[in-house]
Amino acid sequence: MAIPLLEAIDIEGKTITADALLTQRRLAHYLVADRQAHYHFTVKGNQPRLLEDLTLCFQERHGPDAVSVDSGHGRIETRKIWISTELNDYLDFPHVGQAFVIERESVDKKTGKVSTETAYGITSCPPEQANADKVLNTNRNHWCTSGCDWC
Repeated sequence: MAIPLLEAIDIEGKTITADALLTQRRLAHYLVADRQAHYHFTVKGNQPRLLEDLTLCFQERHGPDAVSVDSGHGRIETRKIWISTELNDYLDFPHVGQAFVIERESVDKKTGKVSTETAYGITSCPPEQANADKVLNTNRNHWCTSGCDWC
């Protein structure tokens, strides 16, 4: 479904971000092998084996590889990322350069209510092109339409 839309766009050297719905092997291969682009995919339950592998890999986390804090829309958001290349040859997914997990903590400024969320993902960008700060920034700017710093 996404491939025909991408055909008309020059994406060479760009990173295409996608939600879990588009975390598909065919799209990953198309982006990297056919279009010389990179992907940054969210991994959820529609890829159960991949999600299980990532969950297990990041089960015991120590200090994060990068942290960002943003304030806006009535809340303070802290994002922490852990990133790894340990699963690159193991995962049944084409062109994996790194796997990651992001923890988001959001504090409502009015009520003080804290909510947390954990998101898993993979990217074809290798560490030499995208360190933890850059991967975290790419994830944060998923809905960005201009001026983003892609790998």
